[in-house]
Amino acid sequence: MKKYLLLLLLSVNGFKAIGQKDTLILKKGDTLMLDNIEVMAIRADDKMPFAKTDLSRKQIQTNNLGYDLPFLLELTPSVVAHSDAGNGVGYTNLSIRGTDATRINVTLNGIPFNDAESQGTFFVDMPDIGSSAGSVQIQRGVGTSSNGAGAFGATINLSTNEVNTKRYLELHNNYGSFNTWKNTIRAGSGLFRKHFTLDARLSRISSDGYIERASSNLKSGLISAAYLSDKTSLRFNFITGREITYQAWNGVPEEMLKTNRRYNAAGTDKPGSPYSDENDNYVQSHYQLFWNHKMNHHLSWSVAGFLTRGKGYYENYKGSQKYSKYFLPDYHDGSQVVKKTDMIIRAWLDNYFYGSVFSLQYEKEKTRFTFGGAGTYYDGGHYSDIIWAQQGVPDNYRYYNAPAFKKDFNLYAKWMQSFGNGFAAFLDLQQRMADYEINGYKGHPDIYVQKKYTFLNPKAGISFFKNGYQAYVSFSVAAKEPNRDDFEAGASQIPRPERLLDWESGFSITKKKWMAGVNFYYMDYRDQLVNTGKINDVGAYTRTNADKSFRAGAELQAGVKLLTWLEVSGNATLSTNRIKSFTEYVDDYDNGGQIQKQYTNTDISFSPNTIASGVVQIRPFRHAEVRLISKYVGSQYLDNTSQSDRMLKSYFVQHARASYTFAGSIFKEAELMCQVNNVFNSMYEPNGYSFNYISGGKPVVENFYFPMAGTNFMFGLNVKF
Repeated sequence: MKKYLLLLLLSVNGFKAIGQKDTLILKKGDTLMLDNIEVMAIRADDKMPFAKTDLSRKQIQTNNLGYDLPFLLELTPSVVAHSDAGNGVGYTNLSIRGTDATRINVTLNGIPFNDAESQGTFFVDMPDIGSSAGSVQIQRGVGTSSNGAGAFGATINLSTNEVNTKRYLELHNNYGSFNTWKNTIRAGSGLFRKHFTLDARLSRISSDGYIERASSNLKSGLISAAYLSDKTSLRFNFITGREITYQAWNGVPEEMLKTNRRYNAAGTDKPGSPYSDENDNYVQSHYQLFWNHKMNHHLSWSVAGFLTRGKGYYENYKGSQKYSKYFLPDYHDGSQVVKKTDMIIRAWLDNYFYGSVFSLQYEKEKTRFTFGGAGTYYDGGHYSDIIWAQQGVPDNYRYYNAPAFKKDFNLYAKWMQSFGNGFAAFLDLQQRMADYEINGYKGHPDIYVQKKYTFLNPKAGISFFKNGYQAYVSFSVAAKEPNRDDFEAGASQIPRPERLLDWESGFSITKKKWMAGVNFYYMDYRDQLVNTGKINDVGAYTRTNADKSFRAGAELQAGVKLLTWLEVSGNATLSTNRIKSFTEYVDDYDNGGQIQKQYTNTDISFSPNTIASGVVQIRPFRHAEVRLISKYVGSQYLDNTSQSDRMLKSYFVQHARASYTFAGSIFKEAELMCQVNNVFNSMYEPNGYSFNYISGGKPVVENFYFPMAGTNFMFGLNVKF
């Protein structure tokens, strides 16, 4: 209990109550953040009845030492981040309230970022986006209506469309453990000819990774040009990223954690040394054009067009592969029939995602009304080539080509009305339509899917704000279609859409030197898709609808300024996450087929009952700062059976960060930083997976884990001219 009370007092969010918005005090010449209509239309403001956290540019940059975005957000409430490479660089991901990335809606300047088919988010495709982010808002629960894949547990809104009125040049350089480098240059013209700005960024991040061979070579760039006037703004963004990462997604077998936590099986199919090009290689570019206009003091609108272009592949060395698996006849070498061969495969993604988002906002006195929506089209190419084989395969043989197409359209209307003395009512209605076409799968090229969905997602709530006191209650509905992999089944076994009924309530007090708040939530799922181990009628493992499941919890935040040089703040989430009835399917290698096991009231996988984080902030002398950071994540299960032999153990990890800022004669400001991660060398694993079967008359459980690095460090030098 003492550990939980300590963690409750520690947080990155400082003196911010639940639902409050961070405010950066601006002085003449500072970076200004305009109210971008395309972003504000989908964000929750202070009076909306939802749980949210707002991060300013200053807060984002405090932790920006080269780690991917999930690790920049890790200290916000209910977030758990993890990394394939074990050091926060390369492939990373996060969950919020136990909700995985395929159920978290992510937008970039109001434009959908989630992959249209998997509905996941691949932040590795936007290296160092944190260096360009002017603000980030995280809404927990269903939240207010957004664009793109349905928010089924959380929403992340990133904005890079800030306006810099003064010229600037910044150099950011970081180096740390595992030969990790981050080099960033940011430059801006400031406002010239009274109406124009031009901003640019170039970044390079490289790392050997904690896991063996889990190297990353990441490059990215941003160019943003804007025209600004009193009533109209035009902006064009070009954001691009290139990632080459050595695969580390196999995880470490449980039996090897004690002998070699850094083990990587990728590439070991090759005889002798591991295959050197077992890489993921992908380029993604975002083209965005915004037109905002204020018609008068009460009415404004925004329209944006975008194209997201992605192309790349992952390459695998595969040993002893059957020709028949790749639709090839067995090979006759002149003396015998050969049924298997070694080969190298490139599996390609080649996609175009484009469309438009728009919004119209009316605000007068106590009334605010927003009408908006988006229309998008996804054209995704999926194909795989055998680029080398020992024998029996034609040159550059393409054994799989299955394009997919998806149309997505949504409209929403939001109304907020202030009344009485500090009260506000909120109503939000959204209709979303998705039309999905799939032309085959790698193992089943004959499967054709054509599905259309229509969802109505209402939200409503009441909030109260007065003299530093805040309270609210809300009810929201969300629904979403299955992911691409869920459709790899016969027509009779395609799963139903998921539905969520979300109840939220919160209360907070904010005073000059302290704050405290709590948010309660009950997320009632209908037909949530979960992994059961079941093999469907085409021989694929796919998710199955669970009739009823829920998440219920309390998110607590507190902070206090004890002295002029000492601040302590924190957050903690205490929750229960349950599936009311669950059937597990286990492969029977002895007799063939599968056996069934029935469970009731089990824990939802990857859903810890306790998540807490915090910061003690010390200013020992002028221009110096020390932060002592803590993170606790309770135990969680690798599947939905609540079996103790399929569990991720709880962990409690501490980091320390020190910085010193000084001025110079040839530069405006320089900052020296050092961060030591995992100070006490804790051995922990925030993610993994499990596979079990019957063999030799006994149950066999195979667990795989993604360990994080022990004690490691990062140094940084940021210079502003």
